[in-house]
Amino acid sequence: MPVPYSEVFMRVGIGYDIHRFVEGRPLMLGGVEIPHIKGLEGHSDGDALLHAICDAILGAGGMDDIGHQFPVNDDRYLNISSVELLKEVSKKIQKKGLRVEYVDSVIILEEPKIAPFKDSMRREISASLGIAMDSVSVKATTQEGIGAIGRGEALAAYAIACLENQ
Repeated sequence: MPVPYSEVFMRVGIGYDIHRFVEGRPLMLGGVEIPHIKGLEGHSDGDALLHAICDAILGAGGMDDIGHQFPVNDDRYLNISSVELLKEVSKKIQKKGLRVEYVDSVIILEEPKIAPFKDSMRREISASLGIAMDSVSVKATTQEGIGAIGRGEALAAYAIACLENQ
């Protein structure tokens, strides 16, 4: 039986994050370690994709951003896996009576190529949120050599999340 229109509830949020490449750290994206000569700077593991997804979910839930939820001056989050942050964000929105319906994301970077790792990222994200893998999209593009990202100094990620009532 279809739900009456007056009872349908959907929220959409957008997230963005950018991190510099640094030596001496593993490159974590979407909860997956990607072989590369540099990783991402950050208080946590620097996973810009998961940070963008967290912000998209938090925004759709009408909550403060990831920096407010997990402040950089709190040593509990020093070097923490961003998968743990995503799981915590999922719990926070569930407490508000919401659930993630869909996540769409794009990573902007020159290298490394992430195509071989996209399914692993989707699997990690979907498992962390308790949703089907086909409810998570991970795409990538380049900056065509323009700016800090184009020079290989950083990478960025955008994400959109759709939430519905539980």
